[in-house]
Amino acid sequence: MTKVFELMQEHDFEQVVYNYDEESGLKAIICIHDTTLGPALGGTRMWNYDNEEEALIDVLRLARGMTYKAAAAGLNLGGGKAVIIGDAEKDKSEGLWRAFGRFVQSLNGRYITAEDVNTTVEDMDFVAQETAHVTGLPGTSGDPSPVTAMGVWKAMKASAEEVYGTRDLNGKTVALQGVGSVGYYLARHIAEEGGSLIVTDIKEDRINRVKSEFGAEAVETDEIYGVDCDIFAPSALGAVINDDTIPQLKCDIVCGAANNILAEERHGDILHEKDILYAPDYVANAGGLMNVYDEMQEGGYEKERALRRTDRIFDNIKTVYEISRRDNIPTYKAADILAEERIASIRKVRSNYIIR
Repeated sequence: MTKVFELMQEHDFEQVVYNYDEESGLKAIICIHDTTLGPALGGTRMWNYDNEEEALIDVLRLARGMTYKAAAAGLNLGGGKAVIIGDAEKDKSEGLWRAFGRFVQSLNGRYITAEDVNTTVEDMDFVAQETAHVTGLPGTSGDPSPVTAMGVWKAMKASAEEVYGTRDLNGKTVALQGVGSVGYYLARHIAEEGGSLIVTDIKEDRINRVKSEFGAEAVETDEIYGVDCDIFAPSALGAVINDDTIPQLKCDIVCGAANNILAEERHGDILHEKDILYAPDYVANAGGLMNVYDEMQEGGYEKERALRRTDRIFDNIKTVYEISRRDNIPTYKAADILAEERIASIRKVRSNYIIR
């Protein structure tokens, strides 16, 4: 039997809320990890989980990740996530999303939702009919992929400066795993700067597009890990840095758009020992979150402001590397310290100046 309170205590979660709606069939869990910096923001994932425990573990992991992403990005947001248990191909309905919107509304703004895996902006339109606590709607900030890609590109340049002494990617070879929405825009940044691309993807049309537009070289999906390159950029699946792939790597830097790139934390230790610089994913790929965050500012979304904020990813990554050198620790640990120090600092401020 899953011991929910023990799981919450392990990483100091604030709240886990279950919701069931018989009429629509909604089975949802919202997890709020930490609201020290602001309301918990995180997307809603719909997945046909094998069991309720699997759904709980997933939402806990994802919510905590959002806390660290927002904190390291310098945003006034906490971390949260929602999961809906169900088949996205069969179980979606207006009633389900309206019921979920009521569920979100019941938390009175402590949690703000958005689209995520197997959910769409159209789904969020239904949610928005029941609550104002939803972002990323049509007609606002739009597709976050270009901004996410821009942030990863900035992280890549910061990493190049760390390793090569120059942020210029001209002449550098990037092995790009995944050239979908974010990967395509990332490829364009690299190509426009004079970098060479070696790419792979499970969809042939995506590969053909970057070959045609950017002169990319394509390899099979299982070959991308072992190609000679300067930078390996995982921008599709998570957990791709693992016991099988690390021995194949022929790169100086790992920096990509995918979430949870390390299969386990110890794989970050191995990269550190092998002198392969790892740009922690939740710092590098925070551009999409920064873009959505701008919708919440007074006066509404301003594209230029969102892009200026995304520029800071360069400095955020450099700060991670400074902490790594200072403490002689792997970069994934340094990123956690960056996030945790900011949360601790604001927690002290708010405890010293209580507003009644």
